[in-house]
This record gives sequence, structure tokens and C-alpha cells, in this order.
Amino acid sequence: MITIKPFRAWRPKPNELLEIACVPYDVVNTDEARALAEGKPKSFLHVIRPEIDLPVGTDEHGDDVYNKGAENLKKFCSNGTLIQEENPSLYLYRLIRKGKSQTGLFTCVSVQDYDDNLILKHELTRPDKEDDRTRHILTQQAYAEPVMLTYKGKKDIDAMVSVVMEQEPLYDFTADDGVQHTIWKTPAPQDFVEAFKSVDALYVADGHHRCKSASRAVEEMKKRNPNHTGEEAYNFFPAVVIPMDQMEILAYNRVIHTVEPSVFERMKSELNLKETDQPIPQKKGTACAYYKGTWYSFSLPLSDKPDAVQILDAARLQDHVLQAYFDISNPRTDKNISFIGGIRGTAELERLVDSGKAQLGFSMYPTSIQELVDVSDAGQLMPPKCTWFEPKLRSGLLIHTFYLNH
Repeated sequence: MITIKPFRAWRPKPNELLEIACVPYDVVNTDEARALAEGKPKSFLHVIRPEIDLPVGTDEHGDDVYNKGAENLKKFCSNGTLIQEENPSLYLYRLIRKGKSQTGLFTCVSVQDYDDNLILKHELTRPDKEDDRTRHILTQQAYAEPVMLTYKGKKDIDAMVSVVMEQEPLYDFTADDGVQHTIWKTPAPQDFVEAFKSVDALYVADGHHRCKSASRAVEEMKKRNPNHTGEEAYNFFPAVVIPMDQMEILAYNRVIHTVEPSVFERMKSELNLKETDQPIPQKKGTACAYYKGTWYSFSLPLSDKPDAVQILDAARLQDHVLQAYFDISNPRTDKNISFIGGIRGTAELERLVDSGKAQLGFSMYPTSIQELVDVSDAGQLMPPKCTWFEPKLRSGLLIHTFYLNH
């Protein structure tokens, strides 16, 4: 049984929405965030990337950065940039990209459900990134950005969603990247609360570090609150929960920075690489490689009796190519490999290799949502960077605080 909880969101005034709404913290670096927020004092980047308000070169993990983020959020909540709902509410959030629509429930989910593995993960998290997000949460006393979760859709919930979408939306805008974002406020949130009790599990799609950081933040808040009951606002973090059949996963590609020519020639021979004019793999179990201006296609080796992880294309590439030929045993820390989100396309691989910033690129076939579920259900973890979900949720639309709620 999944627990969802309506919340008293802080949200922009409609006439200031376009200045406030922004990309999530983890898709831009500091310089990109600073450029996007230039001339926009109300951009939510000032909350989720607060180092942009401090001198260039400031350590983004320094005390001043976390304090500045908290200061900016409090200012937005006190000066009318953000307004708070009078009553706990739930919302629908629809994203349309290139004609494809996906609609999820914008709610708060339970940290306890995450800790009890009712919200299932498929990736390892890095302690340094956990530390960063946990500190932002605790300093701001807020969960500033939602995670993206998915679930096996249910007809009764789909029907409820359709009814709400017949109403006038709360927000409706198209971002600079062409993605349309629409939000509706649900008139009967308790109906959704009851309906989700029949959902067996949720699956983390995008936001593993935010989920883990929420869990860590609750542990700290328990220590600070001798009267902790488990029902306080900090026990619930925001998520957009989207049915699986609407989710779109793009490939997560790779580049190798340094390659010995003899190693590539050995790989080319042993794996039977064939020249191709098609840089995108056409089916599962295949990959494409870009080297010295030429694309090659090849089949990925497969272990005998593979489990839910070993059958993944990313695992097959890792085990039988990256480690076997390039001695990359830990792609999370090895500096000879970089990961390129599928939204950038194969042109980005070509650019990096042709410019000399990398020497070999691998174009991957996308992981399927069923593969994600199979790994999660088996209690296993995928190799890093297997899934790139698109489009991304916008930040600054609905914020969940636990220090200003009455």
C-alpha cells in the first residue's frame, strides 16, 4: 500500500511563472545556471543553485552557499514571489514533448515507504551528492524539487486524472526547449489518496539522490524533534508519479577519452565491428561505436544465463567491452569515461571525438521501462547511467516546506 499526502505548496503567481520556473539543479553546472538566471532575480535557480549569487569561484559546497539558498527561499516566501496554498492539495502535471504526452500526480510521498522498499530504486547513490542534497534540505527546511516516480498504471486512477484535466489548468506554459508544462489542482485530493492505497509499489525514475537525501534528512529531523510522530511535513517529499506506459527513456551514451589504437583494432576484430552509416542502434543487444570519423555497429556479448542486470545493454557493454578492453572496472569513478545524455544525440558524440576531447564514442539502445522494473523488483541495481528520462520536470512550480507550514 502506497501512502501519498496532499501538501500546502508554495507556488508562483501566474503572472510571474515564466521568470520563476527553471530547469532542475542537476542538468546545469554553475556557469550555465548563472547565465540562465541573469536578469531574472526571481528565478528558482537562486534557490537550487545559490552559488550563482556569490563570487565566481565560490566552493558550491561551502557554508555560504547553503545559507544563501535558505535565505533566497525565505525571501521568495515572504515577499510574495511565492504564495502558499491555504489547504493541503494535490496536482496533476502534464508534460508534452514532440507530441508525446505524459501526465503524473504531483504529490508528496512517504520517506517511510522509501525506507521500506515500497519505493524501489535501481541505482547506487554517491555519498558526496547525498551530503550536498541533504544539507540543502536541512538548511532550507524544504524539499525544493520533486523527484520523478513511476508505477503500473490503474484504470480507476487514469479515469480520475481524465476528469481533473477537463478543468481549467492552474498553469500552462511552453518552456524554451519546446516542452509544454501544464498543472491542474485536483478538487478532491482524498480520492487520490484512497486510490493509491491499491498501488503495490512505486519506482524511482529520476531523482535517486533526492530520495536518499530525503531519508537522511528525516533521520536528522527525528533527532531534532523529541516529539516526532512520523506525520510531520518533513516525513514526506514531493514527487510526480507517472504511469509506466507514458514514460519515455532515452539512451545514455558513453565516450572514452584515451584509447590505444591497437586496443581498438583488437576490439574491432574480436567483436566483429562493421562500418555503418547508422549511428543509432536499431535493436536491443547492439551498440554503435564512433572512432576516427567512422561509425561501426556490433553485437554486445552476453553472459551465460544472465540475470536481470546482466541482460541490460549497459551491463553487457560494461562487462564485455569497457572492462575487457579499456580496464574500466568502476565507471562511477574512472576518469577515462564520460556519460552523455541521450537528449544530446549522437551528434554530441561526434563533436567530442572529432574535437579530440574524446577518442571513442558508444551509442546505446535505450533501456526499457520493463527492464527498470525487472531490476528493481529483483532488488538489484543497474550499472550507472542506464536511463535518461525526458522531458525533465521544471523546478519552482510547487515547493514543499516544513518550516513555514502552519
